[in-house]
Amino acid sequence: MDEFLAYLLQFSSLNQQQLDLISGKATTLSLRKDAYLLEAGQVPRQVSFVLEGVIRICYYDNKGDEITRNFIDEHRLATDLRALEYGLASTEYLQAATDCRLLVFGKREWEELAHTIVGWQDTMNRITAQHLREKLARISPMVTQDATTRYLEFLENYPRLANRIPLVHLASFLGITQSSLSRIRKQLR
Repeated sequence: MDEFLAYLLQFSSLNQQQLDLISGKATTLSLRKDAYLLEAGQVPRQVSFVLEGVIRICYYDNKGDEITRNFIDEHRLATDLRALEYGLASTEYLQAATDCRLLVFGKREWEELAHTIVGWQDTMNRITAQHLREKLARISPMVTQDATTRYLEFLENYPRLANRIPLVHLASFLGITQSSLSRIRKQLR
């Protein structure tokens, strides 16, 4: 819980009473590698915070190929916030890329925090904006870079992830085949 509270305090100033309220709303969940936190077609019913491990966000394209869109590692929120907020079915899968330990808030508890803590929605907006900036910074260069440069940039931006996630998911994330990724890794050694 301390990790989540420290995370929130980066985006907002909360008093002790508010921190205590937040602490009382969460439970922990262990998720085994390859298990799903959320599947496409499901309406999200919780907000999770990754304490340990890596969650991957993926979907299937119109050819039926699985595409990894993003990775969520420690000290980040993991949910489909838009689908949660509007009661929509998710279009993506949130799957454990490694064994994970999560802090979980049910939708009702999350909404209680929003109705009880003044400025909660502003805090969530700041968190969402930060994640969007990070996402755009990651995606924009990938469109124009060759595969080797994308891989090297991934290693620079996410040094703790490369050896923790399966190569097939990393290759999908980089937009290359697994054999191309293996070749690039071999050339760089």
